Amino acid sequence: MAGPPRRARRRLALPLLCLLLQAATAVLFAVFVRYDREADAALWPRGNHSSAHNEFYFRYPSFQDVHTMVFLGFGFLMAFLQRYGFSSVGFTFLLAAFALQWSTLTQGFLHAFHGGHIHVGVESMINADFCAGAVLISFGAVLGKTGPAQLLLMALLEVALFGINEFVLLSLLGVKDAGGSMTIHTFGAYFGLVLSRVLYRPELEKRKHLQGSIYHSDLFAMIGTIFLWIFWPSFNSAPTPLGDGQHRTVLNTYYSLTASTLSTFALSALIGRDGRLDMVHVQNAALAGGVVVGTASEMMLTPFGALAAGFLAGTVSTLGYKFFTPILESKFKVQDTCGVHNLHGMPGVLGALVGVLVAGLATHEAYGDGLPSVFPLMAAGPRTATSQAMYQLLGLLVTLTLASVGGAVGGCMLKLPFLDAPPDSQCYEDRVYWEVPGEHEDEAQGPLKEEELDTQA
Repeated sequence: MAGPPRRARRRLALPLLCLLLQAATAVLFAVFVRYDREADAALWPRGNHSSAHNEFYFRYPSFQDVHTMVFLGFGFLMAFLQRYGFSSVGFTFLLAAFALQWSTLTQGFLHAFHGGHIHVGVESMINADFCAGAVLISFGAVLGKTGPAQLLLMALLEVALFGINEFVLLSLLGVKDAGGSMTIHTFGAYFGLVLSRVLYRPELEKRKHLQGSIYHSDLFAMIGTIFLWIFWPSFNSAPTPLGDGQHRTVLNTYYSLTASTLSTFALSALIGRDGRLDMVHVQNAALAGGVVVGTASEMMLTPFGALAAGFLAGTVSTLGYKFFTPILESKFKVQDTCGVHNLHGMPGVLGALVGVLVAGLATHEAYGDGLPSVFPLMAAGPRTATSQAMYQLLGLLVTLTLASVGGAVGGCMLKLPFLDAPPDSQCYEDRVYWEVPGEHEDEAQGPLKEEELDTQA
């Protein structure tokens, strides 16, 4: 029996899924979620602390920066597609809002479940934003080719796997990954890339003209880049221990970003046509410095090491956009819309390897009394620097495995017909899911035909 008409599915799929997921999370919140000691009016005064000692005042500025990155930075960075701006920003809003609720639950059960309840505070808000960031990285790989109901289902699966991967790395293996080179960037990128491979659409070659940008869409994307660039030191340092660790993380990220920016401009002009810069490179590869120091950011990387890592990441990312992205699509059938492999995938893996190197070189002399806060297992005795480096490498392999398996499973789930995937002929078009002002008067685009709307994907 033929499925319902496309318009009927479009009217029902997203509302039903939104309401179902919201109802489920609301019930779980009611049963399990409670304020932590520093947010509970009845518990905080028992510690005989002044209000100024509340963790909120130390963590909230970083949370604000990370929150801005997730909703504004990621959203506008993906607004480069000429006819997909509403969807880039709007679906970012939708996915992040759902991911924050769902990740509070999944991460809470794994990390903050005590006495039968999940206890939440400002740190759990930061961790939920990190998880949302990984989901949005994956979204970039399938941007323009998936509908909102599909994306919500993707987030449902990915958030759960993100929590599991993070628990295995941080709690079971004792891996250090303050800025998330592995847990956020590598996981999000390769989950999205494998998902894109499973959802490969050969007919999208005919829509190549819509995968590019126009002048004002690139300006909007550059707004996202600048916000991400400015706040990335907060992103990497938000979960680190207060004091020298957080201070060092900010410094390492700060210098790495400056170096990746210079390398991006240099390489873009060098390989560009007639020595001209490519806005795609500047929008993305300039941010690779923030990704590459994520794992080692709280370690004694040194300012020189941060500069070297950032310059290398900017170079690798720029060359990836120029040379590797076409190969990824033509040879491996991976349609990576935003180039997440170049901004998050390769720099994330490189950042994990930088972490392996810096952990392997760690000594008691270099860290002094700060060793327990950075490498507690080394300070306590069970691990040597070499064994910590091996665990760091194992963490990368676990991340790649879980991300790949999760992306493959997610791709199969997203092929379910009731999820209302956009037809090939309407990919990279806002008009499929949004009311666009003046769409029927736009002669250049033309109105959507009724028969196109009713055509099955």
